[in-house]
Order: sequence, then structure tokens, then C-alpha cells
Amino acid sequence: MLRLPRPRRNAILLSGWCALCVLVVSACSGTGLFRQYEYEEEIYLSLDGSATLYVNSSIPALNALRGTTFDPDPAARLDTAAVRAYYSTPATRVVRVTQSRRNNRRFVHVRLEVDDITKLGKAAPFAWSIYQFRRDGDQFRYLQTVGAPAGKDPGNVGWNGGEIVAFRLHLPSKISYHNTGRPVGRGNILAWEQLLTDRLRNVPVVYAEKGDGVLDARMEAQSILYTTLWLFGATFVAVALAFGVVVLWVVRKGSREKHDRPTRPTQPT
Repeated sequence: MLRLPRPRRNAILLSGWCALCVLVVSACSGTGLFRQYEYEEEIYLSLDGSATLYVNSSIPALNALRGTTFDPDPAARLDTAAVRAYYSTPATRVVRVTQSRRNNRRFVHVRLEVDDITKLGKAAPFAWSIYQFRRDGDQFRYLQTVGAPAGKDPGNVGWNGGEIVAFRLHLPSKISYHNTGRPVGRGNILAWEQLLTDRLRNVPVVYAEKGDGVLDARMEAQSILYTTLWLFGATFVAVALAFGVVVLWVVRKGSREKHDRPTRPTQPT
């Protein structure tokens, strides 16, 4: 039986593992594990109603959904100043605008700060939605009604029908109810998703029995951060008290042993 030298066997095994990793990544891309979104709104919400908002979108999707007129040519460099001007409104402050390319399409990535999430719908880029956030008994409730898109024809931009639109929500306290139809993501994240083809036809994001299509999430009134800090502080105090008790016990034990130790008689000189 022919046996390969160990270094060559190791190289072959390494090549095999690399090929397997490439296959796994290829299988998980697109609509697989590593999901790629054509348009995404991601909100980090605070209990005082302020929020940090990220928009990640291809230029064709942004033009089709929100009616913008940015150049969809993937070879053209995006006018980030124009994007900043579009997202700068009385309800939003633009923090950063970046761009990238994927699937032969130009993508834009915008980070914004919002003082009051309920006023976000007054800003043109988000005017297709109505945002509500209020105290509801001993909980807070977030509601978002996503309306019709601009319906602008982007032309042939290479879409294959599997592109996804997502509305993602990061909540600051324990979630008691949501209608995403999927488990809560790691880090207290909710995600409502639908095909871009459905969003362009104004199909409701949520298939609710009432047919209202409202994104609905309810959470406790106390933030997870506050609870975590309180538990950390309580744990620190408990550890400090236990340490103090141990030190006191050691000191007292040493004092008793010293007191109970017989004294040696003095030797005559």
C-alpha cells in the first residue's frame, strides 16, 4: 500500500477542509445562513423613544422602494453627499454614510440618530411607515405600519426574485410579545422579513389575521442594561461582604491563637 509522506498528507487534508469550507459558505450565502438583504432598516431603540437607525440598501432597491434617483450604475461612484442630504431631516441626524458593491450592484450604508422614533415617519426616507411607541400599562409597546413603496421601475438590475427586505428591531428590555413569526434573535433582536418582489407589490410585511400588517413588539419597562448593572452591583457587594467576613475571621482567629499560646518561662541570667 502506497503511503504518502506526512507533510503531503497534511497538505491534502488541509486542502480538503478548505474546499469543504468554500462549499459550506457557498451553500449558506444568499438566502441561506448568511442572509444578504437588498433593503434593510435596523433600529436600536431606547426606552426614552430615541434610537440609532441603520439603513443598508442597494441603490436600485432604494430607488424602487423610496423613489430616489441615485445613479444605479455599479461602476459609478455613489454621491455620498447627496445621500447624506437625502437622509438629513428635522427628525434624523446622519452620522455616517458608506458604500460597497455586491452582486454587481452598488450598496449604501447610512447610520442615523433619532431623538423621537414616533416622528421618524415625518422624514421623507421613512414616510412610508407610521411609528408608534408608548407606555402600555406595565410595558412598552412598539408598532410600525409599513405602507406602499414608491413603485419606481429600476429596470434590469440583475435581481433573481430571491432578494429580501428586512425590518430589524433591537430592544432594550425583555420582550414579552412580538409577531415576527420567528424566535427572538441573540441580543434581543426581532426581524420581520419578506421578499423584495412582495414589498414592491405592497404585500403586508406581517400576515396578521386582521390583515393590518402592523409590526408589533412589547417589552418590559425596565431595561436589560439597568437590570444587569444592578445584578453586577449586588454581586460585587455580596463578594466584598464575604471577603470582609473571611478577613475578620482570620484576624480574630490569629488573635485568639496568640492569646491562648503559653508563654515561655524566662531563663535565669
